[in-house]
Amino acid sequence: MSIVEYPKRAVFQTSRLAPTKILAILSATMLVTTVLSLSIGPTGISLMSLPRAIGAMLGWSDDLEAQRDRLVLLDIRLARTLLGAFVGAALAVAGATMQGLFRNPLADPGLIGVSAGAALAAIATIALSNSLLSPFAFALGAYALPFAAFFGGLGTTWLLVAVASRDGHLGVATLLLAGIAIGAIAGAASGFIAYASDDRELRDLTLWSMGSLSGASWIKVAAVVPFAVAIVLISPRLVNALNGLLLGEREAFHLGIDIEATKRWAIALSAAAVGAAVAAAGIVGFVGLVAPHVVRLMAGPDNRIVLPASALLGAILVVSADIAARMIFKPAELPLGLVMAVVGGPLFLHLIMRRGGGIGE
Repeated sequence: MSIVEYPKRAVFQTSRLAPTKILAILSATMLVTTVLSLSIGPTGISLMSLPRAIGAMLGWSDDLEAQRDRLVLLDIRLARTLLGAFVGAALAVAGATMQGLFRNPLADPGLIGVSAGAALAAIATIALSNSLLSPFAFALGAYALPFAAFFGGLGTTWLLVAVASRDGHLGVATLLLAGIAIGAIAGAASGFIAYASDDRELRDLTLWSMGSLSGASWIKVAAVVPFAVAIVLISPRLVNALNGLLLGEREAFHLGIDIEATKRWAIALSAAAVGAAVAAAGIVGFVGLVAPHVVRLMAGPDNRIVLPASALLGAILVVSADIAARMIFKPAELPLGLVMAVVGGPLFLHLIMRRGGGIGE
């Protein structure tokens, strides 16, 4: 009996829609969202100007309007859309992976403290870039904040695994409790740094902590490409193991799944995804919680559909929220995390009420 066959019969008989139909709907929605993101903005430049922008990019035209269209459509909106899609997909995949690992549809990447660790490193970089961390900030320049956030998440993950490991065994319950404790410590440290910051630093910290894609550029897109590739390569290898874990660790072991290796790979994938997303956009909540939850309501718990569909839905949510952030009070821009919280909070509350308050699958 293969790893996939048993869970498919025993667990996955609750599917509501065909996987191909779900992926087709989400792919079409992502395409429409991308077109809207490229077409809508406070400058009033629409997608009709795209041919002229491409011509300017290829050097066929040096007209000022064509150069302006290229700047707005390709250098700003397209880079921002791709970055938002990555952030949403990364957070959603991390959320789906954590929910599969903990066998709880309410699990979230922030639950194990990775987001808090990444945020602490970024906040320290913002507040101390002119004092204690000035050599680091000077050496990396514009890359200092993304690098700090990513390695903060990675360091938190390493500490978490070290605390939760006993004789080569990584206990899920210990992992969860240690994550909550580490997240609380990191949050307290972030608060202390914010309290000791001056007005300018405090404003920067506040704006960053709310999340934004306003600093999107092709440099940032290129920086997150390796993490996107890692997610694409690693997450399919976890599908069968996460499906087996739905039955419990003992049953998954008898199916031939390497439980400890699965835990470490799942945590490493979530840490890389969350660290890169926080580095690119700051703190954006609810994506890792809502996207996998909605997908499971549509398709059931089979991770063969949950992971790719969650990635698409997470990208749709973040790009859509970014469109709203740009347009609600144009030309001013709302923080992305604020928009996502306003949308994600009531949506998730509705999903809980629809399920009658239960949290089980």
